[in-house]
Amino acid sequence: MATPQFDKFKQYFNRGKRPSIQEIVREPTAGGIVFRRNKKGEIEFLLIQDHKDRWTIPKGHIEEGETAQQAAKREIGEEAGLTSTEMHGWLGKIHFRYRRVDKLVLISQQVYLMKVKTDGEEIQKEDWMNGIKWFSFHDALDAIEYEDIGKLMMLAMKRIRQENL
Repeated sequence: MATPQFDKFKQYFNRGKRPSIQEIVREPTAGGIVFRRNKKGEIEFLLIQDHKDRWTIPKGHIEEGETAQQAAKREIGEEAGLTSTEMHGWLGKIHFRYRRVDKLVLISQQVYLMKVKTDGEEIQKEDWMNGIKWFSFHDALDAIEYEDIGKLMMLAMKRIRQENL
């Protein structure tokens, strides 16, 4: 026979119990570390602020029949309004997961280095975003909350310097 204390203990650990995972879903995505040189010739990186107020890079799902490179370019156009960009190669792949009710979603994200061909002032945020703006390299690193993206941003800066982009 359970004691009142044990019932309280059980109740504490059973509250808010989520449904068990019924399905694993794989979602391939692509995005870009987008940069420009401002009027002073300094390098700046574009970040978007998601609906949870986290700063990150523009990215999205790879659609059927589309390459990861094509998806990255399309998503940067859709999410940031930047349609005039040039691809400067692949930076890396990030893996992460999250739970969507009873599904485990496994995301693999291909990340490319992209330079804006314009001054980049045409950026515009989508309704779901809380912000979009250009950051200096150090400010971008401080703002990014995802360690893997921060590492790729450092790799991007190294490549920009080495190749004098």
